[in-house]
Amino acid sequence: MAAPTAALAQHVYAPHLHPVAVIAPARLRIDTPQGPAQFPLYLSADWDVAQPQVERAVIVIHGKLRNADVYYRTAERARNAAGLDPTTTLLIAPQFLATLDLPVHDLPADMLHWKDNAWMGGEPADGNVSISSYAVLDAIVQRLADRQRFPNLKRITFAGHSGGAQVVQRYAVAAHEVQALMREGIRVDYLVSSPSSYVYFDASRPTERGGFAPFDPARCANFDDWKYGMQSRPPYVNDRSVAQLEAAYVHRNVTYLVGGNDDDPRQAALDRSCPAEAQGPQRLARGESYFQYLQTRHPEGLDQRFYVVPGVGHNGARMLTSSCALATMFGTGTCAQ
Repeated sequence: MAAPTAALAQHVYAPHLHPVAVIAPARLRIDTPQGPAQFPLYLSADWDVAQPQVERAVIVIHGKLRNADVYYRTAERARNAAGLDPTTTLLIAPQFLATLDLPVHDLPADMLHWKDNAWMGGEPADGNVSISSYAVLDAIVQRLADRQRFPNLKRITFAGHSGGAQVVQRYAVAAHEVQALMREGIRVDYLVSSPSSYVYFDASRPTERGGFAPFDPARCANFDDWKYGMQSRPPYVNDRSVAQLEAAYVHRNVTYLVGGNDDDPRQAALDRSCPAEAQGPQRLARGESYFQYLQTRHPEGLDQRFYVVPGVGHNGARMLTSSCALATMFGTGTCAQ
């Protein structure tokens, strides 16, 4: 592939941010050694009381716009399209706020918030309680693992599109608390829909000729930094070796989706930073290459699948309500190509 150029480079964390229009109404209290904090989210049922009818939970992660309200409504449409009894499925849409959201909405100081888009990579929050955004997902997992509240929960799916899919993919690599669910016999799935990039486990990247080869750092010095690779990992991810992270990840139940028309190398929301360009020219190519990379490294097989959704570009509503997304999130539909 052609070398990434300065003209195309734009770091994924470059803000271009605007305050969110709506703050999610529910609150999750998180107790930390630095003190208590609160976190906003949408919930389809009150999880502070026992919900014995709930058998499935879907946690849908918003993208860079932090518009959890939009993703929550998409999750509702997907659940309705699946034809499920709404009372048996708990929908959860976390909202990771940026620091600039707080004064606009007059939010309290203990509301968790992150500098720009730092929440996407699991980095610590701004302010007095500097926990990782991934630790927030752990707190949601801990709540769902509580058999007093959810005695009949059988399955959880983390789902994200675009920037949210980046979060889901990295969290699937790094998650601390999923063992709590497995101990309770709760299956965990991850739906990764059309992200701009993936995290690689070594310095190999796709080549123009096909296959993979060590990437020349002279072309892009930070190509292997987290969240594109394993260097310079944040504290949440740096507690285990790369080998341990990869060994756990390949046994996660991950479904990758990419729109068949999501192949525009200049699409407005595409990460065109140097490390992202090292993974391929556009989302479809990057997704196909990443799955091939995993298959090459693990010829014994993966607990993972890759599907192209025909005729769809970079459209979160269409991707998350596609037949394959419904199959992954709700157990209906099919992922047949």
